[in-house]
Amino acid sequence: FMTDVLRIEERDATAWVTLNRPDRLNALDDTLTTALRSYFESLKRRSDVRVVVLQGAGRAFCAGLDLQALTDPVTLGAEGMLRVQREIRDIMIAMRRCPQPIVNVIQGAASGGGMALALASDIRLMTDDARMNAAFIKVGLTGCDMGVSYFLPRMVGSSVAAEYLLTGRFITAQKALALGLASHVGTLEAMQAEARSLVDDMLAASPLGLQF
Repeated sequence: FMTDVLRIEERDATAWVTLNRPDRLNALDDTLTTALRSYFESLKRRSDVRVVVLQGAGRAFCAGLDLQALTDPVTLGAEGMLRVQREIRDIMIAMRRCPQPIVNVIQGAASGGGMALALASDIRLMTDDARMNAAFIKVGLTGCDMGVSYFLPRMVGSSVAAEYLLTGRFITAQKALALGLASHVGTLEAMQAEARSLVDDMLAASPLGLQF
């Protein structure tokens, strides 16, 4: 599952998964979408990987769907666009079905599908400049795409979730911390160190107990 756009380093029972399209702010094209979905689906059958750390290369975690790489929506048609959405949505399903806890380090933007990846993780660590939003409504879609409308109300309540889903407003790192969406906020180096600390503590737990 190692590709140019997805770096995977497995060591000491931990998978360090890095979105690697920094020139496109790690936006999701077909190749990255397929690689992410395939890798997380494979984890259901693996006991040697016990924890996953998900992060992005460069100055952003994930800017969502790569609209420049998308086939002309008119050419795709309604069915084609639904297929694209389902393929990205299936990443979130695979993330929730894999038994390994997922620690997410978020820097810069986590928009649209990037926000969905963040919410599908178990623990979110955000840099001071990180922010996330349900960008779908900004491009003529609804706020209900990619599982965001499933995760967000359960995490922050229906009223707060509706505010962000219906406006596309950004949730800053400090706001995410106040809402309980993020566990820690700090520099990228500090959040990467915190991720390593969390991994160490998780690996000290019983293997079956970790598969909650």
